[in-house]
Amino acid sequence: MKVIGITGGIGAGKSRVLDYMREKYAAAVCQTDKAAHELQKPGKDCYREIVRNFGAEILNADGSINRKVLGSIVFSAPKKLELLNGIVHPAVKAFVKEEMKRSEEAGADIFVIESALLMEDHYEEICDRLWYIYADKSVRTARLKESRELEDEKIENIMHSQADEEAFRSYCDVTIDNSGTFACTEKQIEKALGGR
Repeated sequence: MKVIGITGGIGAGKSRVLDYMREKYAAAVCQTDKAAHELQKPGKDCYREIVRNFGAEILNADGSINRKVLGSIVFSAPKKLELLNGIVHPAVKAFVKEEMKRSEEAGADIFVIESALLMEDHYEEICDRLWYIYADKSVRTARLKESRELEDEKIENIMHSQADEEAFRSYCDVTIDNSGTFACTEKQIEKALGGR
């Protein structure tokens, strides 16, 4: 089974690439963002650890974690963010490895891991290839305005908080330029997969 790590900035079109990989190549896909949300649900180890460290004031009335409240705590205190990441990230990586194992046993040829933190969490250790999904800033901005109805300032802040293009390019083996038509992107994907 070929394991591909996919990363890139917000608005680069990673979701579209993942959908295409699922449809065209029957790839198994694991998104670390979704895994993190799943692992923070009541009853999960991550959930218990977060509540133990951050207290019941981060909980909603139904017992679920109020992500806004937790976010406001950790983003104003680097040490607390480090603590949260130290709980969540290793659990997510363990979850991804379990999913990989399950997918391989189910006969998948391609397993795709999509993560904004591919670099930071050293996913190169478990991936065969790393792809950077790139799109021009103007294209990304237009997409985000349309799909998420975000304001310019909010888009600028998010983009600024993510790794820059140079870091992505130097870390990844392959750059897929998703600025133009998707037909053009498809050709690059096929080439990156070795002309399957």
